[in-house]
Amino acid sequence: MARPIRIGAGSVSAVASLNECSTATAIWGNLPIRARASTWGDEIYFGIPVNHAEDGAVETVSLGDLGYWPPGHAFCIFFGPTPASRGDEIRPASPVNVVGRLEGDPSVFRSVPSGAQVSIERA
Repeated sequence: MARPIRIGAGSVSAVASLNECSTATAIWGNLPIRARASTWGDEIYFGIPVNHAEDGAVETVSLGDLGYWPPGHAFCIFFGPTPASRGDEIRPASPVNVVGRLEGDPSVFRSVPSGAQVSIERA
C-alpha cells in the first residue's frame, strides 16, 4: 500500500510516496518533519528524527528516488548527479535505503537553495 506524502522545499511542492520498507515505516511514523535543506550536487538532504540501520541500502539510485542516509540520519531527495557520481549515474555519498519516489519532474528541486525550509507531511 502506497503512503502518499507532500514535500515542500523553499517555493517547491511535490507529491511522493513512501514504500513499504521498515525505514519508510519509521519515517511515516515521525511525520510531519520540518528541517533546513542542505544541497550536494543535485541532491537535497536534511536530518530527520529517525535512527535506522542499513535496510537494503544501495550505492546508486534512480532519478526521483527518496532515500534515507543511515550515517547522517538524513532524508535525501535525488534529482540528478552528485559530486560522487560517475557518468550518468546518481551516487549518494555512501549507501542509502530507498524509501520512496517522487511523482512528476524531480528537476523542480534544482531551484531550492541550501538553508531553505523543508517539510514532509502525509498527503
